[in-house]
Amino acid sequence: MQVRLQKFLADAGVASRRASEEVILEARVKVNGQVVKTLGTKIDPEHDSISLDGKQLKPKRKLYIALHKPAGFICSRLDPENRPCAQELLPAEWREVYSVGRLDYDSEGLLLFTNDGDFSLKLTHPRYGIQKIYHVTVRGQAEQSHVRAMEKGIYHEGELLRAHRARVLHSASGGGLLEVILMQGKNREVRRMCEAQGLKVDRLVRVQIGSVKLGELPRGRWRALSPAEVTGLLNWKDRPTHLVQREERTRSSEPRAERRVPSRAPRPERPFRSAERGNDRRARTGETGLEKRVRPGRRDEARPIRSGERPGNEARASFRSRRDFQAGPPRERFSSS
Repeated sequence: MQVRLQKFLADAGVASRRASEEVILEARVKVNGQVVKTLGTKIDPEHDSISLDGKQLKPKRKLYIALHKPAGFICSRLDPENRPCAQELLPAEWREVYSVGRLDYDSEGLLLFTNDGDFSLKLTHPRYGIQKIYHVTVRGQAEQSHVRAMEKGIYHEGELLRAHRARVLHSASGGGLLEVILMQGKNREVRRMCEAQGLKVDRLVRVQIGSVKLGELPRGRWRALSPAEVTGLLNWKDRPTHLVQREERTRSSEPRAERRVPSRAPRPERPFRSAERGNDRRARTGETGLEKRVRPGRRDEARPIRSGERPGNEARASFRSRRDFQAGPPRERFSSS
């Protein structure tokens, strides 16, 4: 598959894509022994030979890893409190990867790692609509009003928090289990929506990202994503998962409340106009009812000619054409001197 030369350099770890463009313009890159200085040049990493300053470059192997992050681990590599990092659970040779998104310190579940920047952008940018599904164990009576409020939106600390979908999986007097689906993740969004409604979160597990499921992967263990899983995430177009489809079927089967249309007050009846009323007026004025009425300002009404106004058709009637107009001899425009 062909890619742009600057993207290949960035993926090979030479520099960022913008800095790689400067390297190309400096004539430091050769493709099949020929210096290339044109930005946007397409190359095939599997068949073309690319070198930088005489050193052969090889395409970096792209890694896509799924980890079951336990609670008590952070996603950041640097922590002033020296708490354990989730990346430490991966093999040492995979330390160049980074987490796609985050799970807070107390949360657990599916966490993806990669060294592919395009893949990471696809999964984290809100415009791609990659769904993240969470199972939340709460302390307190979980009711439908709680999940409806999550879907409608909750203001918490001046920020609007909203779930794409939410439902109650299990409810009891001592607690319940909620399923919350997010399209974009804000800091501790699920926990804040629960706490704003008086529900204390005992456990929060992310069970699915797009089409990739946590499944039976044990805590602290990892696995490589299959090519089909990677392709499915890259080609994701806001496809509803089976959980969302089931929720849509449940909602569509529920009867909708009848729409109430406010009653309008009856319009007052217009008084009936008798024909005798018009006849009386005509008898007084002598009109027959056949006269042509002329409104002021209409063309039918003759208006007086104002000062400075061009005469009407009557005044111009004598000049039928230019030939009828006698201009006289021409006047000299320039003196002979």
